[in-house]
Amino acid sequence: MKTLPLTLAAAAAATALAGPAAAEYPEREVELVIPFGPGGATDVLFRLISAAAEEHLGQSIVPVNMAGAGATRGSRAVMEAEPDGYTILGSHDTIALSNLAGMVDYSYGAFEPVILLTQTINIVAGGADPVVSEIGEIAAYAAENPGELAFSMIPSSTDHFFWSSFFETAGIDMADIRLIGYPDTGEQVSAVIAGDIDFGMFNMPSAGSQFEAGTMTPLAVGSEERLDALPEVPTLIESGIDVTTATSRGVFVPKGTPDEVVETLADAYEAALQDEELVSRIENEFGSIVNIKRGEDYATFLEENEAALARAAENMEFAR
Repeated sequence: MKTLPLTLAAAAAATALAGPAAAEYPEREVELVIPFGPGGATDVLFRLISAAAEEHLGQSIVPVNMAGAGATRGSRAVMEAEPDGYTILGSHDTIALSNLAGMVDYSYGAFEPVILLTQTINIVAGGADPVVSEIGEIAAYAAENPGELAFSMIPSSTDHFFWSSFFETAGIDMADIRLIGYPDTGEQVSAVIAGDIDFGMFNMPSAGSQFEAGTMTPLAVGSEERLDALPEVPTLIESGIDVTTATSRGVFVPKGTPDEVVETLADAYEAALQDEELVSRIENEFGSIVNIKRGEDYATFLEENEAALARAAENMEFAR
């Protein structure tokens, strides 16, 4: 019987022992958990970008909507999944918001951040004929007409935190306004159109068609520069209110996922966002900007994001 030379035998043994563990990631489809129902901006954007990213990943990225418990059902499922890169999370600031609101005992630190993809700029808007047409005049109007102005928000959501920062920065006394909770964005839009609410915080995906139809009026955008989609609408900063506000969407994986897996996923998503047509759709259809951050840059961004949200939370009350 022929025998292999010692070096070849050792190599063959090492290959046999390595087995599947040495296989190159990914070997099969990747499940992308979206912790919201279908049809919203988060769902649509992640599906759109992931469809392009899978071409670079070499395997399908399968979106799975897992709504419930204030977006924590989906995030918890990913947090508790095997850290192998086959169950990933597409989410945004809600991870930190839920923690600050006392809904869960974990935040960004429970995950490995993969890549920041987009930021959807938030927009302060009123009805077709708002009682105050310029954002900088709201404070004076509220002081002169206490209890008259009503603002909408989803409790413990992005807009709840935004209004806390807005009121403090604009010098608005909470005793002079009414902050009213709604279960979802759709009901807020309806309330503004009906005149039940004076102002809400929206974005192009949720209210762009209403702006175009004239049933709602954008007063200010939360970006540092004006949006191409709304070039006539000033920024909050231009209006004397030093606040920026955006919903920052990115990809996360369970803690302990190997670095090479994180890098492979980040590479695929970053490559997808080099497509000019895709970027154009993100900007023009969804009022968002592509803002790629990965590695330490993304980790630092998340730390700063959570710190800013924590400062806003100091002036907020949450239902327990």
